[in-house]
This record gives sequence, C-alpha cells and structure tokens, in this order.
Amino acid sequence: KIGTPLKDWDIKINYGIKTGYNEAFIINTETKERLCKEDPKSAEIIKPILRGRDIKRYSYEWAGLWLINAHNNPPIKINDYPAIKNHLDQHYEKLVSRSDQGITPYNLRNCAYLEEFEKEKIVYSEIVHQPQFYLDKSKFYAEATNFIMTGHSLKYLIGLLHSKVVTFAFKNFYMGTELGEKGYRYKKAFIELLPIPLISEEKQKPFIELVERILNPQPPERGLLNLSTPLKGTATDGGSLDGDNDLDRKLYESIIDLMVYGLYFEESMKKHECYINEEITKLIEENPAELEKAIKNNKIIQRALIYSQNIPEIKIINGAK
Repeated sequence: KIGTPLKDWDIKINYGIKTGYNEAFIINTETKERLCKEDPKSAEIIKPILRGRDIKRYSYEWAGLWLINAHNNPPIKINDYPAIKNHLDQHYEKLVSRSDQGITPYNLRNCAYLEEFEKEKIVYSEIVHQPQFYLDKSKFYAEATNFIMTGHSLKYLIGLLHSKVVTFAFKNFYMGTELGEKGYRYKKAFIELLPIPLISEEKQKPFIELVERILNPQPPERGLLNLSTPLKGTATDGGSLDGDNDLDRKLYESIIDLMVYGLYFEESMKKHECYINEEITKLIEENPAELEKAIKNNKIIQRALIYSQNIPEIKIINGAK
C-alpha cells in the first residue's frame, strides 16, 4: 500500500558487462600499464571494473582490475589498438569459441546501455549475505556478477535498500529461493518488484543528508568522526568504511532505519511515540554542522532508538516469533 515497485520508478536496472571470457578481457594494473606503454592509445578502451566480490556495504574494495572495453556499439576496430590485439591474440582460441561476442572475436557482445556505466549509479552484487549497495561516481564498469541502477533519487534509494525493513520485505516476499550458505539473490526480476515509498524530493532530503554522512565521513573537528583509519571506497575517494568511523555509520544507519519505519508504519510509530522523521528534519535544518551531537543529545530520538524495539512490526522484522 505504501510503496511503489522499483519498475515504476524513473530508474534503469541493468546487468554488468558479460565478456564471455574474463581471463582475456579483465586485466590487472600491471598488464594495463604495459599495454599503455606499448601503445598509449590503449588507454582509450581500458576501464576500471568492479566484480561482485568487490562491493561492500555503502563502499567497495577495488582489486586493481581493468576491462578491455572492445565494445560492439559501434564495433571497436581492434587493429587500431595493436598492443591490445597482441594481448587478445594470446587467448584467440577461447575468444573465437565463446558465445558472448560481437562482430569479431575481439569485440564484446552488444550492450545497448553501455553509456550507463559512465553515469552516477548504484552498483550491487547479485548474490549476498547482507545488502551491499555502492553509489559510484567514479565511472567504474561492473562485471556480470553485479547489477547497476541509474536514474533519479539514488542517494535516497541506497539508504532504503540498506534498511532493515526493506531488507526484511525483500528476503521474505520478493527474492525467490534462498541459496543457503551462499546467501540470497538480488535478481533484476525480483528487485524490480520491491515496493519503495516514492516520496517528494523535499521529503527525501533528510534521508539523503544521512546517507551523505555515511558515504563521506567528516574529520573530527567537524563532528565525532575519526579519519585516522585509511578509507578505501567511499563515494568520493574510494575505501571501506571501517575503524572509528564505523560507530558513527551505525548511528546514522539506525536513524535511517527509524525513519524508514516511519514511512511504512507511521501510525504505529506515532502511537508508540517513536516517530522521528520530522524531528530529524528539524535538526538538520537548524544545525547540520553539529548533527551528530544533536542526535545523541535529543531525548525524542534516543527514546525512539530504545523503545521502537518493542513495536510489534519492528519485533517481527528483528526476528521475533
């Protein structure tokens, strides 16, 4: 009743790149540098790529891998890139026999949405043990074990897709068969049916503010975060969200969870005096620079963090029988 299926949003969901033979088309940094040294023109069609295993919760850990983007729309003429051709020729027997290929064995299969990889996008693994969505602004390409999501409201969406209630709904009603120890699967056909509240851009703002603070931790003098631990995979400079930043990330994620409960269960949250959506909006508007401190000192929010766990809907989501 509350949500709108993602298929009805102004977004596109697409598969990652299928090469048909990753051993030839996905290369390490050493090989990439050698090919570019042999022929500087090689850099034109070599793109950084993320695999499913590289995607983490709100972040990524890049393995230093690159895609030889010998695409088929329009077809790349491999003779224009002699160093890359020499590299691919070492794998020619495998290339010519693969099913996923373009006009020549050197070309990738047709990809009608190739330009989507160059846009701001959400990248997520197909098979996971927990939600793992990364907001990419660095024009990474994604390998076939990932999906990409492009369009509007991506920062709002990434917050909700990581939330407890949306994860509960997906796993219980939309994901299909569970994969046991392997986890569960975010197939395109499943996630497109997931109902997410399609709220106005104005109402999305507090969600976006909290998501931005998860993606871009601030130095200690601007809040309660500590950047002494190196980051690899934030939205801006690459890095995992570990160490001292983790406590603040968990706080923001807990607040987002409460706000998402407020979207789906507004009546119940208000009944139990745990509805905080308007309170968070007010704190952000009044003093965004001191938001972390304001949240920790706010009695309404602190009460909600504790007593919301007794609300019937939230108890079910948290695993109560």
